[in-house]
Order: sequence, then structure tokens, then C-alpha cells
Amino acid sequence: MPKPEPKPLSPDEVPAAARAVVRNARFPFLATLDGSQPRVRPVSPVRTDEFTVYVANLRRYHKTTEIEHNDRVELCYMDDEHDQVRITGTAEVVRDAALLRAIWDSNNLLRHYLGTIDNPELVVYRIVPNRVRFMREWALDYQEVPLPA
Repeated sequence: MPKPEPKPLSPDEVPAAARAVVRNARFPFLATLDGSQPRVRPVSPVRTDEFTVYVANLRRYHKTTEIEHNDRVELCYMDDEHDQVRITGTAEVVRDAALLRAIWDSNNLLRHYLGTIDNPELVVYRIVPNRVRFMREWALDYQEVPLPA
């Protein structure tokens, strides 16, 4: 069986390819640390701006405590073609009322399950990227995606 040869991408093509993976892979995996134990779970972003990703959470979930103790996280997206994007960054609680309202108004599931925007269980994290990497299936090597200045 011949070794698969991924279609090469020029550095100029990488950002668009990475954005396509983020757009098409609806449920990335979020990695956090529970002390020294890594924890990974699928999440459903409630908003994405380029490579800044917003994730809603319930205050009682264990990842809330994990992020409070260590805000360094990573998201891993994989599309149907097995292309990957890894977003390494920090998670911060969104406190901006207008941004929370925009996220709330655009998300039927949040409204259905939480009832009101001021539900004390609601926490929205903004994952601010400090590194984004893209890899085509079988390329076996990541390409850096430049972050906006």
C-alpha cells in the first residue's frame, strides 16, 4: 500500500485551511489540567472570532475549577478529512455585558437550558490563542498559523 501524500500547502494557504477546519469541525476537544492530570472533553463553542473561541460552561462543572487553577488550555479540532487545528491559549471569563448578550441572543440552547442570561450557573470563557497550528492528515507535521497582530 503506497504511503498517502498530503497536498502541500504554501504558508499563505495555511490560515484559510485552518479557518475551514475550525468552521467545519463543530465539536472540538478542550484540554485542561486537573492538578497534574490532563482532562479532555468535547465542547460546543458558542462563538468563534478567527481563532478566539468562546465556550459556555456551567459553574458546577469540574472544568470550572480546573480553569480557575490553571487557565492554560488547548482546543483540538479535526474535520472529516482528518485535518487538525490546535489552538493553544488561555481561558478567561467573559464579563463584557454586551458580548454576553450577543452570545446569549444567538444561542437557542443556552436560552432553553438556562432560562435567563443572569443564571448564576452560566460561565462563558474566551479562549485567547497564543499559538495556532494546522496539520493535514498524513502530513505528520504541524504548520504555524500566524495570529493577527
